Amino acid sequence: MEMSMASTTPCFSLPKKTFCISTPIFKKHLFGTTLPCCLSAKLPLKLNPIPTSIKCAVSEATQAPSEKKSQLMRRSDIRNIAIVAHVDHGKTTLVDSMLKQAKVFRDNQFVQERIMDSNDIERERGITILSKNTSITYKDTKINIIDTPGHSDFGGEVERILNMVEGVLLVVDSVEGPMPQTRFVLKKALEFGHAVVVVVNKIDRPSARPEFVVNSTFELFIELNATDEQCDFQVIYASGIKGKAGLSPENLGEDLGSLFEAVIRCIPGPKINKDGALQMLATNIEYEEHKGRIAIGRVHAGSLRRGMDVKICTSEDACRFGRVSELFVYEKFNRVPAETVEAGDICAVCGIDDIQIGETIADKSDGKPLPSIKVEEPTVKMSFSVNTSPFVGREGKYVTSRNLRDRLYRELERNLAMKVEDGETADTFIVSGRGTLHITILIENMRREGYEFMVGPPKVINKRVNDKLLEPFEIATVEVPEEHMGSVVELLGKRRGQMFDMQGLGSEGTTFLKYKIPTRGLLGLRNSILTASRGTAILNTVFESYEPWAGDISTRDLGSLVAFEDGTSTSYALMSSQDRGQLFIGPGVDVYKGQIVGIHQRSGDLALNVCKKKAATNVRSNKEVTEYIQEDELVEVTPSSIRMLKNPKSAKKTR
Repeated sequence: MEMSMASTTPCFSLPKKTFCISTPIFKKHLFGTTLPCCLSAKLPLKLNPIPTSIKCAVSEATQAPSEKKSQLMRRSDIRNIAIVAHVDHGKTTLVDSMLKQAKVFRDNQFVQERIMDSNDIERERGITILSKNTSITYKDTKINIIDTPGHSDFGGEVERILNMVEGVLLVVDSVEGPMPQTRFVLKKALEFGHAVVVVVNKIDRPSARPEFVVNSTFELFIELNATDEQCDFQVIYASGIKGKAGLSPENLGEDLGSLFEAVIRCIPGPKINKDGALQMLATNIEYEEHKGRIAIGRVHAGSLRRGMDVKICTSEDACRFGRVSELFVYEKFNRVPAETVEAGDICAVCGIDDIQIGETIADKSDGKPLPSIKVEEPTVKMSFSVNTSPFVGREGKYVTSRNLRDRLYRELERNLAMKVEDGETADTFIVSGRGTLHITILIENMRREGYEFMVGPPKVINKRVNDKLLEPFEIATVEVPEEHMGSVVELLGKRRGQMFDMQGLGSEGTTFLKYKIPTRGLLGLRNSILTASRGTAILNTVFESYEPWAGDISTRDLGSLVAFEDGTSTSYALMSSQDRGQLFIGPGVDVYKGQIVGIHQRSGDLALNVCKKKAATNVRSNKEVTEYIQEDELVEVTPSSIRMLKNPKSAKKTR
């Protein structure tokens, strides 16, 4: 595969060190009043143009002399990379172009957009939820690519995937620049010591501001205490949707050649112990009906063969034995059977039915476990319980507490960032996750699988340290048009948010707000902000830290409209009820006593008769249930319906 390359890359030198980075990254620092803290202002700077080929201090620095002492070597024929970014910055679209230009598909083959988003919910919502593997070949080098989620609620996927790779492509939007999740994924990558190639994506946007974006990214590296070698990152400017990349925003090549070259030269090959005892860390789990559980991970040492007897270890004291029945590697967009996999490559292993994420597949006699995978703690919890409504069993296939327990604990096998605990009663379970979206995706998957159950309102997970109550705080960024900024600022202020940054975004007339806000204040906030901004605001959040309790927060001022008898809703009853507030249901819908049928226009709950019968011609349209649930309310989830009801066990009464 031949790719086009740009011709020159300006660099500058410091004593004993050359920084090979595109010029815009240093314009502000060289010609402004200050230097970044990792570059001493006392050092004499000397600009000197050199012939360009992409050259990176990271790849050179990683060839440390200590590798010889520990008998480790690097494979030059493989690169393992993860593509990380904030949500909607174009990771999956960029992977599409990389696959097409690497001739993974036939010229006449139909390929859908965002091919890596294979899950139904991913395609419907337009987001990546699960990380996925693929590979391409460029100039005799195999590049294993892992596409990762961009939403902060799925950060656990990113954390464990970083165990499999030596470098990351950090994709940043050419207008928005580094966002909260950009900071999170970069922080994790730098902690692992990975090399980073920064890709300024969507460079063809009319309001693109590449110089600002690269400077902001450089400042983020400094802020996260990156090493000098990591600060010396290569910048590639790209348009993922057009499949073009280059070393300067004004001079893009006709393809992604610059990006592929940067991966080969700036991301080091895997460091391996070729002759050592087998070690492979199970980083991901998949399941197929005829193959059973499939463990995916990188072979760290030795080699793995089909039919090989192995030892599965969680710690040195807890090991069991198994056999590899089938072995696969990733080639292009498929899993291909292999007889042997050498250290450094990513593979899929079948035959070990009880393998778990974080366990090590090791040599039967001399194998030792690798360090287990650690992920951040959950911050939000919700209660799951069996369905006790009058309509129980009408629509679902799995309705018992045993069905619910089995499904929830099965989720833990691949979802490391989630926790499940038994509740106060035998039919209640407490599910903890990284955010409401994290748990919502589980609820939606269970609904589609035929489960019936009830969920309570989301609650934050607090901590008590030195007799002080701490709660989780998050960094919230809001992109909002100027005309709606006032109402959004007022809304965030009511929820104990503290603004620490505000800036305009280019020529698009939008304002970029940054807040530090308790996680409690974010519950139900997304819909309120959309209403206040007439659907134009974009809210993004990422966990920051635990801090002292911020005080009481009122997240909902309005009460609920509650049905006070069983029956079927009628047009006549709904017409007379619509003055009381906003209704969730239309005519001809079965309801039961205690079911929430709408939002009251005042505080406090109001009982309504929505089943009153009388002929009428005015028929209301259906309305969806929005994110709307109080402490004394539950959500009933079935494969066909989502209903809300007042919790029968709550002492609170409707008036």
